Amino acid sequence: MSIDYEHLMNFDIPEVRQSYGVEEVARFGLSVGMGQDPMDMRQLPYVGALDDDALAMPAIVNVLGHPGFWLGYPETGVNALKLVHGEQGITIHKPISAKDTIVGKTRVTGLVDKGEGRGALLYYEKEIRGADSGEHLATCRGTTFLRGDGGFGGPDGPVKQPHKLPKTEPDHVFYTPTRPEQALYYRWNADPNPLHVDPRVAEKAGFERPILHGLCTFGCAAHALLAVMCEYDAVLFGSMDARFTAFVYPGETLRTEIWNDGGFRTLIVERDKVAIDNGLFKRRSPS
Repeated sequence: MSIDYEHLMNFDIPEVRQSYGVEEVARFGLSVGMGQDPMDMRQLPYVGALDDDALAMPAIVNVLGHPGFWLGYPETGVNALKLVHGEQGITIHKPISAKDTIVGKTRVTGLVDKGEGRGALLYYEKEIRGADSGEHLATCRGTTFLRGDGGFGGPDGPVKQPHKLPKTEPDHVFYTPTRPEQALYYRWNADPNPLHVDPRVAEKAGFERPILHGLCTFGCAAHALLAVMCEYDAVLFGSMDARFTAFVYPGETLRTEIWNDGGFRTLIVERDKVAIDNGLFKRRSPS
């Protein structure tokens, strides 16, 4: 089955209603490397360690109201075995509470046909709103590269252009050592893909061992930005966008380089590879 442009552009992705609390918030924070220094009082509210203070790490919006692997549905026409997560971004419109009931609605916002043999680009957004208030809390956006689905007769542009990083040395550097079992923790954030936890599946996919979830790497970069650009004040966290450029093995060390203009990238220290590139962060003005 090949892609039908109009069908996929208007594909109805089910709305997700979700209640969460401190346990889910803490699990997410721990799974993206927060709390590694148990004496750092700035991190402890994000991992549920303080009875009198609980905060949600902003990047948790990526896993709230998650619709599951909807691109795997046969009726989408997508070859689910050949898709790659290419880009991710989030915008926080209202501070995310450590306890709430939300509604997430995901929709396709664009589809670019790069031609037969070259694949396609699918753009999508997820809006998160308060279930009772209806307030728009956050927007998540992403790009999926459909490697096996070009040539279906769809439009060939425009293609989103990446943010260009400064050519100067970064103004700040933040290190995040990932743990060998980190993917086993992160999978409980609504991402059970066996590629990240089952060595047999990873071997079939051409990896020597399971790889870290891309959104876990993104969350580690978000932690670096929260620490450096917001001094751990989540109210100041506005938006971040970036491209995925290399996979990470759990246990490797991440080095996030940040420029004062909001540009950032995340490198894998042991292999000298860039895992996240062309990043752009913007602070939010507290209202």
